[in-house]
Amino acid sequence: MKKLKKIPKFDNEKEEREWWQTHDSTEYVDYSKAVRVSFPNLRLTTRPITIRLPVGLIDRVKIRAHKMDIPYQSFLKQLIYKGLEVWE
Repeated sequence: MKKLKKIPKFDNEKEEREWWQTHDSTEYVDYSKAVRVSFPNLRLTTRPITIRLPVGLIDRVKIRAHKMDIPYQSFLKQLIYKGLEVWE
């Protein structure tokens, strides 16, 4: 049986995310013992908002999202997440 390395403690989610991007999880986690779980009562934690954008900008977003084969609202969420990472 392979000896697993200990996962370090992290100060925040960003630090953990950066660490996992440079480390192989199979050295830290025994996936053979993984158990499938489901969360049937999990509710979405999204809230609809209204934002006014120029029609031309919306058209550009829709075109780019279509090229990526994803819904344009999902693409907008990705852009917001990435934009926020710049400020962290």
